[in-house]
Amino acid sequence: MAPAGFVTLAQDAANPIVAGGQLHSVWDFIVKGGPTMGAIIACSLVALAVVVERAIVLRRKAVIPPGFLEGLEAIGGDRQRALTYCEASGSPAGAVLAAAIRRRGQPEAAVEKAVEDAGRRELMRLRKRVRLLGVLPQVSTMLGLLGTIFGMIKTFQAIAVSGQALGKTELLAKGIFEAWTCTAAGLLVAIPVMIAYHIVLGKIDGLIVDLDKLAVDFVAGEHARATRPAAVAEAVREPSPSLSPAGAV
Repeated sequence: MAPAGFVTLAQDAANPIVAGGQLHSVWDFIVKGGPTMGAIIACSLVALAVVVERAIVLRRKAVIPPGFLEGLEAIGGDRQRALTYCEASGSPAGAVLAAAIRRRGQPEAAVEKAVEDAGRRELMRLRKRVRLLGVLPQVSTMLGLLGTIFGMIKTFQAIAVSGQALGKTELLAKGIFEAWTCTAAGLLVAIPVMIAYHIVLGKIDGLIVDLDKLAVDFVAGEHARATRPAAVAEAVREPSPSLSPAGAV
């Protein structure tokens, strides 16, 4: 029969927490972290999905296709062709400029109002799911804190059940390990997600500035083209100074 000390050493070596505090795999880290680790991992997967989806949607060529304004101006005054061109692009730039084209010929204030409304709708689409991304860091941090509380409850429960718990650290190690593992996991998820959230917001702000500039340039061009024929007609109607009665000999 093996000595009691040898058996204790063998059990300590088999325990990844006691044997140098090392884990054999990420799965051990997850399992030893307790039930809240599953919720923290779910937060990380949701955040990853949102970041990837927004990265695809917020590509600049998807928001403002290259050469879009030049192609629209090349169409000229054909209203139906211009609307078809904007709708075919399927981009926020197309939706905003299509709103201006539908108001073509109306007062400039009406055109600007239509463009502002369309821009506001496209901004909401660009910010879709971004609020969820902003909430996930707080949720994961709070889940980590909750796991820490559960782990400390287990630790004090072990102390209460066994009168010898204070003399045997292996009885307390599981609860303490779970507590700090959940804290670390919550922060490991929260920090990168918070950074990604601000990067996505900065990307959206930059795209909105570019989209606003595109709309302003287009509306100004439309207004200039609309007022040019009237100015030419006025110049034709105005008599030449050399032919006016005051200039007659």
